[in-house]
Amino acid sequence: MNSLHRHDRQWLARIGGIGLVNLATLTWATNMVLGRWLRDSIGPLTLAAARYTTAAVLLAALLQRRPPDDRRLGRDRWLLLGMALSGVAIFTPTLYLGLRMTTAVNATLINGLGPLVTGVLAALLIRERMSGRQVVGAIVGLAGVIVLIPGGSLSSWQAMRGSAGDLVVLAAVALWGLYSVLGRQVMHHRSPLSATAFSAFLGLPFLLLAAAWEMRTVPVDLSPQLFLAVLYIGVAPGVIGFLSWNAGVRRLGASGAMVFYNTLPLYGALLGYLVLGEPIGPSHLLGGALIVGGGLWAARGRGEGVRPGE
Repeated sequence: MNSLHRHDRQWLARIGGIGLVNLATLTWATNMVLGRWLRDSIGPLTLAAARYTTAAVLLAALLQRRPPDDRRLGRDRWLLLGMALSGVAIFTPTLYLGLRMTTAVNATLINGLGPLVTGVLAALLIRERMSGRQVVGAIVGLAGVIVLIPGGSLSSWQAMRGSAGDLVVLAAVALWGLYSVLGRQVMHHRSPLSATAFSAFLGLPFLLLAAAWEMRTVPVDLSPQLFLAVLYIGVAPGVIGFLSWNAGVRRLGASGAMVFYNTLPLYGALLGYLVLGEPIGPSHLLGGALIVGGGLWAARGRGEGVRPGE
């Protein structure tokens, strides 16, 4: 009976983890739509700095309710700094740099390699074994991305060419995988809120310096719409998204959570249809089914996350 209850708790923890990482990718999809909308109003580094300034204020307020050990740096300060550099200060600028040199189609497809890259990093750095189900789920999800991105058009693939930008985007994917792996280690003894908050606190000064440099050549077009958009980006993708992702990593493991990272282009396609009026065809439906199905298949295996209550 105890074994059955333990199995039920583990299954419920995995279901909760699935919901959390999907909430994260959904908020990040909305961030991509808003980022495109704001591209003529604010530079990417300045937008990132504004986002994390807003997020840091909210995270600091939330952190006040945590136990004392959660509110201060400990022996894991270097791991937290690694999270700050990989997931906050370097990841976004690296991705934007890659997008200046390669197409959005290439960049989004390369992001589909995220689960496999993270699984390899987790295996190499923290010896987190990537299960057979996770490997299969990641490959099925990647197949969904391959179907989804070109919209079923062979000409889209024929137009794709290798470039330095592709390698830069791949580096960004690896940085995000590293953030997830480091977060997995930090959250063995720190809450997702604390890990998210300190990674934002430590990464923000780097972004502020970069934004100050960028604003010398890319001025900000201040408006009420920009203020509201930055506020939303700071709260939803910046706080809710990161908290949800880190909590999901705690339950599913780094490689288990990254299986669902492929839902990001799926949600992006749906938001493009609803917000921007972009069409959705059979390739989107098939690709979406593969992405979600691959993630669910991987999650049915034995979880790599911590036990419920840890």
